[in-house]
Amino acid sequence: MVNQEVILNELKKAVVGKDEVLEMALIAFLARGHILIEDIPGVGKTTMALAMSKALGLVYRRIQFTPDVLPSDIVGFSLPDKATGEMIYKPGAIFCNLFLADELNRATSRTQSALLEAMEEGRVTVDGVTHPVPDPFIVIATQNPAGSSGTQLLPESQLDRFMVRLSLGYPDPAYELDLLQRKQTGNPLDRIVRVADSEELAAIRAEADKVYVDKKILDYVIRLSNASRNHPSLLHGASPRASIAVISMAKARAWVRGRDYVLPEDVKAIYPATITHRYLLTAEAKASGTSAAAVLDKILSSTPSPAVR
Repeated sequence: MVNQEVILNELKKAVVGKDEVLEMALIAFLARGHILIEDIPGVGKTTMALAMSKALGLVYRRIQFTPDVLPSDIVGFSLPDKATGEMIYKPGAIFCNLFLADELNRATSRTQSALLEAMEEGRVTVDGVTHPVPDPFIVIATQNPAGSSGTQLLPESQLDRFMVRLSLGYPDPAYELDLLQRKQTGNPLDRIVRVADSEELAAIRAEADKVYVDKKILDYVIRLSNASRNHPSLLHGASPRASIAVISMAKARAWVRGRDYVLPEDVKAIYPATITHRYLLTAEAKASGTSAAAVLDKILSSTPSPAVR
């Protein structure tokens, strides 16, 4: 079975100096979660998605979202067959292993919502007929920062469907120099080789599912969630779906780190990426300049972690 180091080494051929982000993306994939990448254009969001599809042997499709993209472009549509008169289903772009929803927050709300059923249930329904998406299936959506021209914020219900929100950011000068040097001899993506197939990925996910979680860890996650639900700066805290996502991510991180049991450090490591985008600040908190990340840091620091043997 391929290990995490082999996969990450392939991803690093194309995405330079962002090891923590790559590891978090891999953890989310193993946890069967979807990824939202919020960042400015040109920092490697699409490159990371392409690198993951090549290294893991995934069927990849991409849609550049604009206001004229329709829900049928995503989920497909039915057409009458001229010979028989029967309706024939034409699958949409969602039928792949890795779907890149580029600049999702440029699309209309109706088109954004077309992703929800596939993301949550692994299927789409067209004209009353349900069609399962392939397995494995992951959505990587990119989002321009709020306030960019032609964008609108994703609704809270859709944000909650993403297991993690990541940001690449600008590279350090030394890493940017390395990237430019690599570009002189060709496209770094061309150097990535497939190191896994669907059977191996299923086996890895099964191994991550078996990672042991002590009851004290479960209680710790619940206490963190309850602290957010009662925090004066938050209208909405972490939902039960968020708590489930934290446990799934912690188990996958433990596997990536070579353990078959979860430690509190696993929860703390994945918590900001898994939870921050699910917080909804009060108007007073926004006016005072409080950020969701600052609230999360306070909750983590004020909630005692358990001693697990």
